[in-house]
Amino acid sequence: MTIRLTMWNEGRHEKNDPPVAKIYPDGMDGALADGFKDRDFTIERRTIDDPEQGLTQDLLDRTDVLTWWGHVAHDEVKDEYIDRVQQRVLAGMGLVVLHSGHHSKMFRRMVGTNANLSWRELPEGDLERVWTILPNHPIADGVPPFFEIPASEMYGEPFDIPAPDEIVFLSWYKGGEVFRSGLTFYRGLGRIFYFSPGHETFPIYHHPMVQHVIGNGIEWAMQPHKPSRKLDNWHRKEPIHR
Repeated sequence: MTIRLTMWNEGRHEKNDPPVAKIYPDGMDGALADGFKDRDFTIERRTIDDPEQGLTQDLLDRTDVLTWWGHVAHDEVKDEYIDRVQQRVLAGMGLVVLHSGHHSKMFRRMVGTNANLSWRELPEGDLERVWTILPNHPIADGVPPFFEIPASEMYGEPFDIPAPDEIVFLSWYKGGEVFRSGLTFYRGLGRIFYFSPGHETFPIYHHPMVQHVIGNGIEWAMQPHKPSRKLDNWHRKEPIHR
């Protein structure tokens, strides 16, 4: 089944930061899209500077899964567009939240907390070792017991979120920190996958295994696309005895 994928990327770093533009000349979403060529995805790409901030109702209505990357312009996203996305997720659209999207209005809305975490950014980056701790999960299909990202931004616990439904990946950094880096949440009829590796100043979205994990997350978030029954008012089935 073809997945109608919308990749929403804030897009500001690629426009304003020359080092980021050098790493991602076609945007971070473009780097990921290159890694999805063997997937059955039809892809539309949007940024915050598109009409209605790239989140038109028509687009969302034809989207099966939405990926979300944001960092420096979280507060610029209008609440009315966040409402649109939330309602689509609750109705069954998949959502894949990437890296600094943990501080987006959308992610905070869906988890109900401020989603703060510990972090460290070094010019040379931190070694990140991503451990697969739920190997039987569909998102972990084809993923080895661990893989390494040579240069990454450190994200560490505590991560202020409610308990996720599943922890698929756990990251370790050479400073000794650990972080729940691959998480799933169920909200309404929708599925959400959060995956943290992906800082803008490092070529993480060119990493084949990062592309693979996010592709798996998109496919997982798609299922099930349609609810088995409509959620509606139900009348009682048994008489009330007095």
